[in-house]
Amino acid sequence: MQNLIDQFFNIAIMSKSLPLMLSGLWMTAKLCAAVILLGLIGGLLLSLANLSPRGWLRVPAILFTDIFRALPPLVLLIFIYSGLPFAGIEISPFAAVVLAFLLNNSAYYAEVYRAGILSIGKGQWEAARSTGLSQTQTLTNVVLPQAVRNVLPDLLSNTIEVVKLTSLASVVSLSELLYAANMARSITYNASPLVLAALIYLVILWPVVRLVSRFQRRLAA
Repeated sequence: MQNLIDQFFNIAIMSKSLPLMLSGLWMTAKLCAAVILLGLIGGLLLSLANLSPRGWLRVPAILFTDIFRALPPLVLLIFIYSGLPFAGIEISPFAAVVLAFLLNNSAYYAEVYRAGILSIGKGQWEAARSTGLSQTQTLTNVVLPQAVRNVLPDLLSNTIEVVKLTSLASVVSLSELLYAANMARSITYNASPLVLAALIYLVILWPVVRLVSRFQRRLAA
């Protein structure tokens, strides 16, 4: 039992590795901020293109959504980081991760937005247009606020998945939280830094998970 504690819950090793872990956490935070913000914006634009009556805009958007939802994000990340240099395109680890996860997550966010927009009845559009609002004003002032509220739990759930997905960035040696934990493990020959990383993820994400559950219960009521 003591060996198990020493290998996985060694407080002294956790304390020594904490500065390195916090540095990795800061990189994870920057990565999440970039991927989530760009993914939300890209997903919204993509969902509007998916719903466009113009075929030249709708068909490519649907293909984009289907392709990047089907591609595993790890495969996409390795292709961008390791494959593009063969075409003469050098890209930093941070940019590769942001681009790969943007392509993947904007497709998922697009489907969430699309479901929210379609949940708004046609009468809402007609009522808003009858007051003199333009199509764009109706969308931004009437439809989108209600659509986002309807799918807010799904948006938050997808955002949680994005945060967990950033751990894949360690594959391209980006010094985020998991990479820092693995470095500390290799230096100390002890798994306690990995346990500490898991605890940090838990502390950050568990309140959000509870918030999502609360929103789901409120919407159900």
